[in-house]
Amino acid sequence: MGRVLAVCGLPGSGKGEFAAVIQRSGIPILSMGDMVRAEVRRLGVEESPGIFGQVAAQLRSEFGDDVLAKRLCDAVDELLEENPIILIEGLRGTAEFDLFHSRWGEIFSTIAITASMDVRFQRIQSRGRSEDGDYAAFEVREKRETGWGLDKLIESADIVLPNDSNLEDFYSLCEKWLEQFQNS
Repeated sequence: MGRVLAVCGLPGSGKGEFAAVIQRSGIPILSMGDMVRAEVRRLGVEESPGIFGQVAAQLRSEFGDDVLAKRLCDAVDELLEENPIILIEGLRGTAEFDLFHSRWGEIFSTIAITASMDVRFQRIQSRGRSEDGDYAAFEVREKRETGWGLDKLIESADIVLPNDSNLEDFYSLCEKWLEQFQNS
């Protein structure tokens, strides 16, 4: 049976960079953040730093805190039929974790990417996404995501990869971890 990995981390920690390393190895990636971005486009609302969080909160309020996880599970199961490892990028809440863990049990693991607040803010300022704003918006986003239980997910993750260095060092760390994981 395959393995399902879910990566979590606070905004700007490097979840997307971790996913890029994993994807280069041929492992399929499903992004929860991409689901929210697609919902914003579907609604036709103007993209701004606050709108992505508002849409995510609205989805959770209307359909439950595990709405994105529910929408993703069948796609993960389909990919597992032909792939030994699947990565879910952007796990943000304990309700999502609970659903994934109950669905996949022993084949499900979490990975937390960590970085200091200053490093993360500098990163989001340089990446140019429409959901990233000024420091006040960054703090609001951080508070919202920890309110969903992201801080608890990071603390209880099966694997923690620090990312306070440069991109080259982080890629190297991720590649070494992936090699060890695939050989275990």
